[in-house]
Amino acid sequence: MVIVMAEPQSSDDFLVERAAAGDEQALAELFDRHRYRLRQMVRLRLDRRLQGRIDPSDVLQEAFLDLSRELPSYSQKQSIPLFLWMRLVTGQRLMQVHRRHLGTEMRDAARDVALYHGALPQAASASLAAQLLGHYTSAGAAAVRAEIQLQLQEALNSMDELDREIIALRNFEELDNHEAAEVLGLSPDAARKRYVRALKRLQEVLSRFPGLIEP
Repeated sequence: MVIVMAEPQSSDDFLVERAAAGDEQALAELFDRHRYRLRQMVRLRLDRRLQGRIDPSDVLQEAFLDLSRELPSYSQKQSIPLFLWMRLVTGQRLMQVHRRHLGTEMRDAARDVALYHGALPQAASASLAAQLLGHYTSAGAAAVRAEIQLQLQEALNSMDELDREIIALRNFEELDNHEAAEVLGLSPDAARKRYVRALKRLQEVLSRFPGLIEP
C-alpha cells in the first residue's frame, strides 16, 4: 500500500492557526520570529521628537496586544502575507503612539505616507540620514557629524518621497523586492526598477559628502 503524505504546513501557517485558536505560546513564538524586522520598522519610523522618551520595545508590546486581538480575523482572510500584515498592524499602533504623545503637533498629514494597504508614519529624512551615518565611522567628531547629518537630511529631502520610501523598505527594514512591491502596490518588476533608480539617486546624494562612501 502506498501512503501519500500531505504536504507539511509552513511553520508560520501552523502557528497562525494555533494562535488564532487561542494558543498564547504560538502567538508569542510567531511574534518573536518576526520581532527583529518589526523593531527595525519602528526604530526607523518613530518620530524623532519621541526618541529618548519612547522605546521601540514599548511600541512592540502594545502592537503584540493588537495582533493578538486581530489575528483570528486575519487568519480567515490572509489577504496579504503574514509579516506584512504584522508590520501594518504595528505601524498603525505606532501612529496611535505618535498621536497620543504629540497631540495637535501631529495634525500635519505630511508626516504619514499613504501606502497600498493603508498609511504608516513616513521614513523621515532625518531618520534616514541618521541611519546612513550610522554605517560610517569616518563622520568625525560629534559636532562635525551633526552638521553632516543636517546637510545629508536636506539632500535627502530633495529626493522623491517614493524613492526615499523604497530605500527605507529595502535597506533599513530589510524587506525583499516582493515584499516592498506589495507594500507600495507595485508589480515586482516595477519595484525593482524603482529601487535601482532610487539607489542611483541616493548615490548622487552621498557623493556630495566626501568620506561617507567607503572605497
